[in-house]
Amino acid sequence: MVQQTWTAVDDYFNDLLVEEDEALRAAGEGSEAAGLPPHQVAPNQGKLLHLIARLQGARSILEIGTLGGYSTLWLARALPEGGRLVTLEADGRHAEVAAANIARAGLDGVVDLRVGKAADTLPVLAAELGEERFDLVFIDADKPSNPLYLEWALRLTRPGSVIVGDNVVREGAVTDAGSTDPRVQGVRSFTELIARNPGLTATALQTVGGKGYDGFVLALVTDGLTDGLAD
Repeated sequence: MVQQTWTAVDDYFNDLLVEEDEALRAAGEGSEAAGLPPHQVAPNQGKLLHLIARLQGARSILEIGTLGGYSTLWLARALPEGGRLVTLEADGRHAEVAAANIARAGLDGVVDLRVGKAADTLPVLAAELGEERFDLVFIDADKPSNPLYLEWALRLTRPGSVIVGDNVVREGAVTDAGSTDPRVQGVRSFTELIARNPGLTATALQTVGGKGYDGFVLALVTDGLTDGLAD
């Protein structure tokens, strides 16, 4: 009954407030038809990412974890003319589906999709960027690697940049310090590192809806003490 209610509420607000056009619907449906795991953000969550990017005035976005490209489309559409989004995907099959979805939406000239483990592609990206930094980083990949992704996010952002980490509540499992689930421990380490970093101010929100019970972390880079993680 609870999940039915959550889904119905999502449907109500999505119908009124979320403009999911054909390209977005095709991205979701195409990912499902291709057998990708059902881990993409919900329409209202995609719209939230879009609004965060617009409120931030983001001209450059880094997404770690592309899956089928659904969230990629929402983020890319928030960019102004001349903006750029780099998205990293470890799974070649997922990247193929995402590339098709991105091209269908007419965003292949805006989105730079890179295939390979982020641990390998991030150093290459950093070397290419030089002194350039991202305005927004969205982390939505394998949770055990979240601490590593945070470290790179800190290296690739500047004061005023925003970092968003998805799926941090894990249906409440995040509170279990003794959990043997590496995803839970990855999220806990990620959040604790954010809390200890003097160059970040952050909060976390629990969410319920069509995707179940989860949540996200939202962090603002406040100063330049972000070239590495706090001890």
